[in-house]
Amino acid sequence: MPIKIEARIKEIIRRNYNVKSFRLELPAEPDFKAGQFLELELKGDARLKKYLSISSSPTEKCYLEVTKKLTSSDFSKALDNLKAGDQVIIQYPFGNFVLDEPSSKVAFLSGGIGITPIRSICKYAVDKNLGTNIVLVYSNRSVRDIVFKDDFDAMQKSYPFLKIAHVLCETEPGFKCTVGLINSGVIRNEIPDYLQRKFYLCGPPQMVEAMRNILSGELGVSGEKIVTENFQGY
Repeated sequence: MPIKIEARIKEIIRRNYNVKSFRLELPAEPDFKAGQFLELELKGDARLKKYLSISSSPTEKCYLEVTKKLTSSDFSKALDNLKAGDQVIIQYPFGNFVLDEPSSKVAFLSGGIGITPIRSICKYAVDKNLGTNIVLVYSNRSVRDIVFKDDFDAMQKSYPFLKIAHVLCETEPGFKCTVGLINSGVIRNEIPDYLQRKFYLCGPPQMVEAMRNILSGELGVSGEKIVTENFQGY
C-alpha cells in the first residue's frame, strides 16, 4: 500500500548535460521493489507533481533516488531550482515493472531517460548477486546522452552475467556501439537467445510500442514474456 510522506533533498547529482538525480532522505528506511516508481510533489504547490521512476536500488538503503531529464516544463524548472535541504512530498511505491525472482534470463530494451527503473533493477541484481543473466540494449542519440554510463560500466566489471549494448544515432571514435535504431536485426545480433528471455521495455511510449511490435510481430516473442513501462517522467 503506497504511503505519503515528506522527504528532504539529501544530494543532487548531475548525470549529463540535461539529466539530474535527486537523492531523498526519508524518515525511515525506504521500502520498495527495484523498478517501481513514485509521485513527487514539490512542497507548497500541488500543481507541481509528477510520477518518476526510482533509480536507486533497495540495496542502497540510505536514500531514495529519482532521476529526471530537465526540460522547459514548469515542473522541471522548479525541480532544477531545488537545493540540498529542501523538502518535497512523495507517495510511493507504485508499479509492477519488477524483476521476477528467481529469473534466469532477461533482456531490457530502453531509450533515453527510460533507463531509470532499469538501473534500479540491474543494481539490485548485481548487489544481491542474483545470478540472473541480463542483456541491456540501450538507445540514445549520442554518447553525451547516455545516463548512468559509469554505473553500468562498473556493474559490468563486477557482475559477469551483465552485458550492455549501446545503440546510437551519432557515434564517437573509439566508442563501441551499433549505429542506428533498435530493430529486429540488432536484437538478433545482441541477444541471439532472445526466445529464451523475458523482455522488459522502458522508454518513450512510441518507442515502447515499436519494440513490442518488433518482438511479437517480427521475432515471435510471446506476449506473456514482454513487460512494459511507458515512462511517465518526461
